[in-house]
Amino acid sequence: MGRLTGRLFVFFTTCLIAFIAYSSQIFIIWPWYGRVFSLELLELLLPFNILVALLLWNYALCVNTDPGGVPPHWKPDINDADGYEVKKLTRSPRYCRTCRNYKPPRAHHCSQCKRCVLRMDHHCPWVNNCVGHFNYGHFVRFLFYVDLACSYHFAMVARRVYSSTTYWDEPDGLELIFIVLNFATCIPVLLAVGIFSLYHFYYLLTNTTTIEGWEKDKAATLVRRGRIQEIKFPYNLGMRRNIESVLGSNPLLWCWPSIPPQGNGLKYPLASGDDSGGEEWPPRDPEAYVHPEEDPPHRFQLPASPWTYENGSLNPALQPSSARRRKTTPTAQGPYASVPPYHPDYHNDTNYSTYDSGSEDDDDDDDGGGEQNNDGVGRPREFVRRGSEGYEVRPINREALLAQYIEDRTAQPGRYNLYVPDPPSEPDSGTELEDEQVPLAEKLEQWRAGVV
Repeated sequence: MGRLTGRLFVFFTTCLIAFIAYSSQIFIIWPWYGRVFSLELLELLLPFNILVALLLWNYALCVNTDPGGVPPHWKPDINDADGYEVKKLTRSPRYCRTCRNYKPPRAHHCSQCKRCVLRMDHHCPWVNNCVGHFNYGHFVRFLFYVDLACSYHFAMVARRVYSSTTYWDEPDGLELIFIVLNFATCIPVLLAVGIFSLYHFYYLLTNTTTIEGWEKDKAATLVRRGRIQEIKFPYNLGMRRNIESVLGSNPLLWCWPSIPPQGNGLKYPLASGDDSGGEEWPPRDPEAYVHPEEDPPHRFQLPASPWTYENGSLNPALQPSSARRRKTTPTAQGPYASVPPYHPDYHNDTNYSTYDSGSEDDDDDDDGGGEQNNDGVGRPREFVRRGSEGYEVRPINREALLAQYIEDRTAQPGRYNLYVPDPPSEPDSGTELEDEQVPLAEKLEQWRAGVV
């Protein structure tokens, strides 16, 4: 998200909060009380304005507080048994190739902020900031005060509507318009933010971020399918300690802004009895293919020759794809077996012929019809490139294949009754010979005339 777009989101959110908070007081509550300042009016509006002030305060802190980034040239203490996460394959500290720096536990790279964020929860467009280690507490308090303020606002405006139906204190036209607008804005915000806040309150009690919640769902799916054993989430310290790690150690100040979280975001305590060197988190699917990760200083470099095996070594006797697969004696001199390395019978190549690496291509006498199998049916020849990943089948010559098929089927004794016409016999007498030489049209005229 661009800088201008993010600021527009923040401006829109601020205007929405201000409209719900102050239009209801100016155009609904103030006319309802006769536009006269009284103690009863103060008792109604003072708690609401305190909630709105705390809401705006936490929102400003959430927008302006840096969630925390990885210090330059930071490296984890690999001698500490419970202080860092590891890569899935190499068991070495996690490394961000984009930032070119190591990543602390629970840190992730944000594509919007273009850096690694400590204890990243998610990137929120409504605050134009990442929600991370140092502003997650402000974000939770902001959601909490939105729920309280919207609930109070809904009850206050609903009370005004109820009063108009009970005491015949009907609102005027402008007041009625703002009642409808406040309900139309407050109720969707209360429902949307209320559901979202319940989601984050649960994660606060379990000391889980949004990203880690996805990882836990994936791990639960793997356990349910029987691919892995159940693994304990390492950062769940208990309900009380989970809340204290975000909102502070004093319960009386959990709802007060400007309470910094515990720790510096580079290291997090693990649950009692948990060993970071035992099971990795998040667990990976053993059946899924994972591309191996190289060491941080690794640089990709193309091989010197493009003709290489899958394992990267050079194939010194690579034959062209049109080379015929020749059969020789089992004792022929040749370093290659007649089957590729991935074939099940690769290690038992004594029963198969080997390739003659010095053989020449003698496919000139082959018309594409292919050789016959045991049933006598023609099939295309199979060619294999040494060091390749499969067989190459020569294009089919359909005319030759059809001719071979007809020849094989018609030559089978007893399958078909072949009709062989007899050759025409020669006329015995001279009259018959002369009669054969008369044209058919002349014979027809003679027949009509009754000559014949």
